Amino acid sequence: MRSSSVFTRFAGLALAGALAACDSDSTAPKPPATGAAVLAGSITGVRTLSKDTVYTLRGFVYVNSGGVLNIPAGTRLVGDTTVPGSALIVLRGARIEANGTAAEPIVLTSARSAGNRAPGDWGGLVIVGNATVNRGGDVIFEGSNASIPGANPAGTVYSNGTNDADNSGTLRYVRVEFAGFAVAADQELNSFTFAAVGSGTTLEYLQALAGLDDHYEWFGGTVNARFLVSYESGDDHYDASEGYRGRVQYAIAYQSTILQPRPGTGSNSSDPQGFEVDGCNGTGCGTGATAPPAGGNVQSATPYNMNVFANFTVVGPGAVGGAFSAGGSGGVGAVLRRGTGGVYVNGVIARWPRLGVSLRDTTSQNRLTADSLNFRSVLMVDNGSVTNRTWDSTTVGAAMRTAVGTGFGNDTTGSFAAIYPGVPLSPTLATTGANFDWTPAAGSAVATGGTGPFGALTGTNGARISGRAGALTGTTFRGAADPTGAKWWQGWTTYARN
Repeated sequence: MRSSSVFTRFAGLALAGALAACDSDSTAPKPPATGAAVLAGSITGVRTLSKDTVYTLRGFVYVNSGGVLNIPAGTRLVGDTTVPGSALIVLRGARIEANGTAAEPIVLTSARSAGNRAPGDWGGLVIVGNATVNRGGDVIFEGSNASIPGANPAGTVYSNGTNDADNSGTLRYVRVEFAGFAVAADQELNSFTFAAVGSGTTLEYLQALAGLDDHYEWFGGTVNARFLVSYESGDDHYDASEGYRGRVQYAIAYQSTILQPRPGTGSNSSDPQGFEVDGCNGTGCGTGATAPPAGGNVQSATPYNMNVFANFTVVGPGAVGGAFSAGGSGGVGAVLRRGTGGVYVNGVIARWPRLGVSLRDTTSQNRLTADSLNFRSVLMVDNGSVTNRTWDSTTVGAAMRTAVGTGFGNDTTGSFAAIYPGVPLSPTLATTGANFDWTPAAGSAVATGGTGPFGALTGTNGARISGRAGALTGTTFRGAADPTGAKWWQGWTTYARN
């Protein structure tokens, strides 16, 4: 989500000229496809795809309420680049059952050939559920009323949900590549958009790669997720807001540069971050659910944004320049603002050139001091090359550092390269999944230092984390990889950059 965006209705703008399309390829082996088909308009009833067919998404393709889209392992869908902004949108009351495997992931990607792809080549994957958010009125998801073939000119509403246990289906072993088309100024589609998605939905083993805007964005809802990979995002890797209360465990983010989007598809973000997490911002905050506490700002609308991120490794570019420059606002490992709460535990924030963590405002500090913004066992390394500090020096930032105290995890004097010897810091265009090993070095500060079982945590901060972690399992290590466990990212992820 761009910091200047407001999620309200807007007039569709004229789109860029048509882009030439050609056959698709991938850096990972693809299943044999003997046929081709076009998906356009609306899918009703039950539609089952075949991995032997390459499907072209043309314009906005909706799975209507009551419909089910079954996508078997090994299926490939490509965004039609002759229809800019083509996207797959699963509407409230519909389901997507996309069950890939490590050997045969499901891939949604650009229609262009390997070496000719770029961020913004197509729109992305959107799921709209029936869970609650903290904005009232009819709020549409960003870009949904664009002037794109098949699009509903009124946009798609995701507010006013009533069922936090709603089930929108399953995404398992799914990659979304080169997505994120900007349908208008500051109105970009994301690689994965989860709008009011409920906890009955399954999200696991997902990768977003080389998108123009955010890679994963949650607007409210309660859906949980695990085993996520984000590679070379055009904006934020993990963006949550508007009352998101799901739990995410095992998440990787890697940023070495900002890839250039295809001309006419949008512009690069001025403030890319690792995490960007908001309470509420925009029209309707505090009107659709319980009002903010007495004297509270509308940013503190309830339900509070109370996500849990556990076992994450969020890595920035290290180098300074462009959106990561001293005069910019990007390049922060975690930006927390606009009344957000949340739990961040057993993680690693590394190589973010401006700051490791920035707590932006008093509304978020209110959540910290009240009870609902908690850090524990998060290691910070090689952050702050621009500002020479890990934390922002504002009053609220200092208060946060004091509040989390020694339970946070000391900044290390070591280096990211020493902790993660299997992660290249300057990948080439030919980098493959085999070149990335997120296993920390034995004996490193990441291989230990985790909380252990959440239920065993003591003290106020520990009790709050344990109470909000739900079914998540506390670990004795930090970061997204067990130093002696399975390499869960291998075999199905890819690290192409064009």
